[in-house]
Amino acid sequence: MTIIISGDGLSITDIRAVAKGAKVALTDDPVIIDRMHRSRAVIQDALDKGEQVYGVTTLFGGMADQYVSHEQLVEVQRIAMWHHKSTTGPRLPAEDVRAAMLLRANSLMKGASGIRLEIVERFVAFLNADAHPHVHQRGSIGASGDLVPLSYIAGAVLGLAPDFKVEMGGEDLDSHTALDRMGLKPLEPGPKEGLALNNGTGACTGIAANSMARALDLTALTIGIHALYAQAMLATDQSFAPFIHAMKPHPGQVWTAEQMAALLTGSKVIRSEAGGERAHRIGKLVQDRYSLRCMPQFMGPIVDGLATAAGQIEVEANCANDNPLIDPDTGEVLHTGNFLAQYTGVAMDSVRFLIGLMAKHVDAQISLLFTPEFSYGLSPSLVGNMEAGTNVGFKSLQIGGNQMMPLISFYGQSVVDRFPTHADQFNQNINSQAMNAANLARESLDVLEHYLSMALLVGVQAVELRAKLIADSYDAREVLSDGTAALYVAAREAASGAPAKDRPIHWNDLDAFIQPKVEGILSNVSSGGTIMEAIAPLRQSLTAFASRG
Repeated sequence: MTIIISGDGLSITDIRAVAKGAKVALTDDPVIIDRMHRSRAVIQDALDKGEQVYGVTTLFGGMADQYVSHEQLVEVQRIAMWHHKSTTGPRLPAEDVRAAMLLRANSLMKGASGIRLEIVERFVAFLNADAHPHVHQRGSIGASGDLVPLSYIAGAVLGLAPDFKVEMGGEDLDSHTALDRMGLKPLEPGPKEGLALNNGTGACTGIAANSMARALDLTALTIGIHALYAQAMLATDQSFAPFIHAMKPHPGQVWTAEQMAALLTGSKVIRSEAGGERAHRIGKLVQDRYSLRCMPQFMGPIVDGLATAAGQIEVEANCANDNPLIDPDTGEVLHTGNFLAQYTGVAMDSVRFLIGLMAKHVDAQISLLFTPEFSYGLSPSLVGNMEAGTNVGFKSLQIGGNQMMPLISFYGQSVVDRFPTHADQFNQNINSQAMNAANLARESLDVLEHYLSMALLVGVQAVELRAKLIADSYDAREVLSDGTAALYVAAREAASGAPAKDRPIHWNDLDAFIQPKVEGILSNVSSGGTIMEAIAPLRQSLTAFASRG
């Protein structure tokens, strides 16, 4: 797969593919290339006419009232990047750096930034050589864009100084050595080019796009887990009946109900109440508890909210967002605020909040499964061998989940509304905090991934115990729907080998630790292995739904 960079059309799926290592190429569309050249010519024409241009013939931000001589034009662009090499702390993962490089190149290809095509070609060279500048998580408030992280990328791409570092082939190199290995030499920035490289939202939005892709994947996995839980709990399919959701037709609610109905079709343990046959519930609740019955109503706004956030991130990923912007058709140089990453920040705050709701819902289901009074015959804490007399099953696993779920919820607090800033002599007197919002999203998703791996192990044990009660076999394929059998088998094998008729995945507590089972599932999910392949149709449907957001 090769992703074409044209200034438009990048999807979250495209960005994630490049983050994971896909190759890239610049478009050869002559209209786009010509626009790039004409944009650059506007800057040169302004200089030839002696016009004053922000960040070209002036200093930056609150010092834009200080003008520079013609002899200092290149030095100003070097300063634009050089002085932002000011932070330290944790580095961004390579996947996020790749996404940031892709988005900066894509923005520059819109032909509104006054930069040479040769410089954008360097981003392609770095991405295709798996050369990743050292970039730190801290330093950007998302106000004049991501000045600090993008300067670390720009300094390395240009070879501004050897002090800019690059990871290449598992080796940390100075930027000049990295360029030499790619057959390139250091390149001096021309007027406007330093500012064009670091003044934008590519870093926080790159992280956000990767996080958005993961959030959609894990939401699909959550729905798959809910389908396993519904079968373990002998739920009714009536909760997903089309008539119900046609009466409250929020798009996410309707989509969720449709997916659950499809996943559960053919299950031997889901109760069908067609024709009003409810006699087998006499003496018990006539309807399922809320976490089962209201599943589409609860997940619906989460799905809708994620779709909205995905749409915002895709728009941001395909915009021109530095300052000033150049209109090559009119020759105008326009002073703007497109570098403010507010959409990215709000989207990531929203994603973190929504996945916290999602974890809360899963936790409510687990509580039912672990409690015999509510689980319709399952053992307490899903003990495997009740006859041993000493087994306590997944009791500790649930406690561990209760540590993670509140943490995910805590991460869901907003950050974009925190504190004004007086940075840059009160020039950057509002900020988006988008970099913090995006980094927190990545961290929150790390916890959610772990939590759902635990929850999926719970689902495997629960459906195996249910299968024994219904079909006298612990192999849950005996009772599960076709739509969930593949997820069950993939999780079972990742955790502890193929399903067995004579034992559930966890039998006697002293037989084996629980930890390796969780780790097996977590590793499989993190790597996009068989578990994620098993829910591929659900993921594709959710991605398509989100693209309408």
